[in-house]
Amino acid sequence: MLDANLKAQLKAYLEKVTRPIEIAAWLDSGAKSQELKALIDDIAALSPRIRVVERADADARKPSFSIGAPGEDPRIYFAGLPMGHEFTSLVLALLQVGGHPVKLDEPTIEQIRNLDGDYRFETYISLSCQNCPEVVQALNVMALINPRIRQVTIDGALFQNEVEARQVMAVPTVFMNGASFTQGRSSVKEILAKLDSGAQARAAKALADKPVYDMLIVGGGPAGAAASIYAARKGIVTGVVAERFGGQVLDTMAIENFVSVTHTEGPKFATALEQHVKTYDVDVIDAQRADALVPATTAGAVHEVHLASGAVLKARTVVLATGARWREIGVPGERDYRNRGVAYCPHCDGPLFKGKRVAVVGGGNSGVEAAIDLAGIVREVTLIEYGPQLRADEVLQRKLRSLPNVRVIMNAQTTEITGDGRKVDGLVYRDRESGETVNVPLEGVFVQIGLVPNTEWLRGTVELSRHGEIVVDAKGATSVPGIFAAGDVTTVPFKQIVIAVGEGAKASLGAFDYLIRSSVDTMVPERAMPVAMAA
Repeated sequence: MLDANLKAQLKAYLEKVTRPIEIAAWLDSGAKSQELKALIDDIAALSPRIRVVERADADARKPSFSIGAPGEDPRIYFAGLPMGHEFTSLVLALLQVGGHPVKLDEPTIEQIRNLDGDYRFETYISLSCQNCPEVVQALNVMALINPRIRQVTIDGALFQNEVEARQVMAVPTVFMNGASFTQGRSSVKEILAKLDSGAQARAAKALADKPVYDMLIVGGGPAGAAASIYAARKGIVTGVVAERFGGQVLDTMAIENFVSVTHTEGPKFATALEQHVKTYDVDVIDAQRADALVPATTAGAVHEVHLASGAVLKARTVVLATGARWREIGVPGERDYRNRGVAYCPHCDGPLFKGKRVAVVGGGNSGVEAAIDLAGIVREVTLIEYGPQLRADEVLQRKLRSLPNVRVIMNAQTTEITGDGRKVDGLVYRDRESGETVNVPLEGVFVQIGLVPNTEWLRGTVELSRHGEIVVDAKGATSVPGIFAAGDVTTVPFKQIVIAVGEGAKASLGAFDYLIRSSVDTMVPERAMPVAMAA
């Protein structure tokens, strides 16, 4: 099951195991069960501390297996073969059950231990989903820490009957004690916030003691990460507040145009960004969403960033790097059927539509790439483009035209996404040449029409373009003195990772230049001299 190179790597990891592990498997005569048997046998052969047993429970999912300590009730389960993006989740589960410490701070571990209740989580994933491992690994760790938590990871493509019965049309989808709990990427802290009603208030109270930052970066994507690194290297008091470190990069499957990196994946790149930031003296505040910006009104005053939790952070300069999110079509039915047939990530949710009919709305690079990827999974792809021709690179168009199960409709304006009350059953478009209205029967719609900046919370505070982007000058300065911005949230053209990184560095340097040119009254006295000298 595992090739020689992967076995060698896994063997090295498993040498860190210090406690015995029991893998219990539930198998049948199917091909997938045989693959799973080969996988767990390969794993057991790599460590003398791992043994495999087979169970015969009639009502258990097959194929599936658990990882636990011998003689104890296991709390971590995998239904299916955790390969692809989930192979890391499998390896981490083995290491952590085997005694390797979890990477959580003590207050978070204590919060998990103190959860009051019994929680049975079922997490539906796809092996091509780059967002799913974070949720799986978070819940696995929580199950290890708290014996009243049980986590089952289920490959939706393999257990199609469950997916249909539970109307799972987006991953990751988490059920708790049989009821819908959450969808989409979630960290340990975000899950805890949903389970622990007092968590948000405690977090807000803790943030009240934060210092006045010389520079506060709002956003943890490439632009925010670069800005924080450049600020920290100047020796000033630097903070980063982000709802989720990595931003839109987390939803990027492959990155092949970041200079000097021939290939990587979004989540890996986001992890590298965060690790780089944390090598500096940067106060990283995650799982917190900015809700309002209150600029300084007088010389010497500080700017305030109000968070959704109720906390207020203060800073002498602010760099806004809140990025962008998938743009919606804005037609009837889109929001009604979001995650019930309307999707925005073909890599994550595509496997759930195996053998079905889907549409992709958008003829740019992202839309054509989505159609190409989906064509290998679904029965039929209909690509709908508003304009008279596709806007994607020619190499992608040639590939698209070579696929037998893809049809392209030009000059088509999507007017409605229809459904039966539970899930999508069609898409309506208007032919822009003839005016005719056409209904396309299908089971899924993937929207790929670009991005919209995350600036709703800034309206009336800084100048925005008609597209909602923050207007910046050559140094990244906004219309408000001391407030800078960078990345996809700004008017800078070409929304690319490499550009966002450069713009983040530039905005940070611009903010630092503003600091050292401001009156010393705006600086903390004991920090004024080192900052001035740094110039």
